Amino acid sequence: MPSRPPRTSTFSIVARDPATDAVGIAVQSKFVSVGSVVPFAAADAGAVATQSFANVAYGPDGLDLLREGYSAEEVVEELTEADDEATQRQVGVVGQDGSVAGFTGAECFDFAGDIQGENYTVQGNILENRATIEAMAETYESADGGLPDRLLAALQAGNEAGGDARGEQAAALYVVKPEGGYDGGNDRWIDVRVDDHEHPIDELERVFRRYDVTLLEREPPEEYHELAGETAEAVTEALDEAGFREDASTALGEGDTALSAFRGANNFENHEVRALEDALARGWDDADGAGEERLVNAVWHGLSGRERA
Repeated sequence: MPSRPPRTSTFSIVARDPATDAVGIAVQSKFVSVGSVVPFAAADAGAVATQSFANVAYGPDGLDLLREGYSAEEVVEELTEADDEATQRQVGVVGQDGSVAGFTGAECFDFAGDIQGENYTVQGNILENRATIEAMAETYESADGGLPDRLLAALQAGNEAGGDARGEQAAALYVVKPEGGYDGGNDRWIDVRVDDHEHPIDELERVFRRYDVTLLEREPPEEYHELAGETAEAVTEALDEAGFREDASTALGEGDTALSAFRGANNFENHEVRALEDALARGWDDADGAGEERLVNAVWHGLSGRERA
C-alpha cells in the first residue's frame, strides 16, 4: 500500500477586504511549515486555503478558475469533482468578486467543518470542537482594524476556543493586494510565517508587528504628539538599555541621535524620526517587554491607530 502524506490538521480563515481589494489567509496547524502548504492568493483573483490531506493543486488551479470568471462556489465544484480523493479534502475560497465558498469532505477527521459569512470563510479539521470555527467567524466579524488584524484576531479566537486537537506547531499570514508588495513590485503585501514553535500564533503576531512597522506604510497623523515627561524618560532608559545612546547626558529632542540609531538598526526608515517620537508617545503605555523589544512594541501600538496606506 502506498504511503500517504501526513494530514494537515488545521484551522484557517480566508477573507477579502472590499475597501482595499486585499485578500488573504491566516492559518494554524499541528504541522510543520503549514504556510508552505495551505495558503494561495493573488490580487487579480482571490484566495484559496487547501487542507486535510491537502491537494496543493487546488491553490493554483483555483486561482486560475477565479481569473476566468468562475465564482467561489463554482471553483469548489470544479476542483472537487475532478479529484478522486475529494472526500478527504477541505478547501475555502474567496473571490475578488465577493463570492465565498467552503467544502469539507465526508471523510475528514472530526471535528471538521466550515462556516461562511460576508467576504470570508473559516474551516478546520481534527479540531477540539465546532466552537473553534464559530469563534473565528464571530471574532472576524466584530474585530477592529484592517484585514490582517482581523485575520489574526480570528486565528487567536479559534485557538482559545479549542483549536487543533493535536496541539500547536506552525502558523502563517498571507495577504495580497494590487501593488502591495515591496516597493510596489508585486501583490505580496504581507507574507509572514512561523514554521515550528511552541506557541506559533503568538510568535506570528510578534513577527507581524515588526513586519508591519518595517514594511507597511501608514497615513501620517493629523497632529504629532510630543515625546515628553515620564514617557520620554522611560524611552531614554530603554534606548540606554538597548545600547543606542552615545551621550546619556543629552535629552531627547536636543541633538540626541539615539532614535535615529534605533530607526536605522531596525530598518524603520519608512518613518521619519518625528513620526517615531509620535508613535512612542502614543503607544508606550500599551507596550510590553523591555529595552528594544518594548521600543518596537510601543512604535507598533502608536502606529496602529492610523490607517495603513
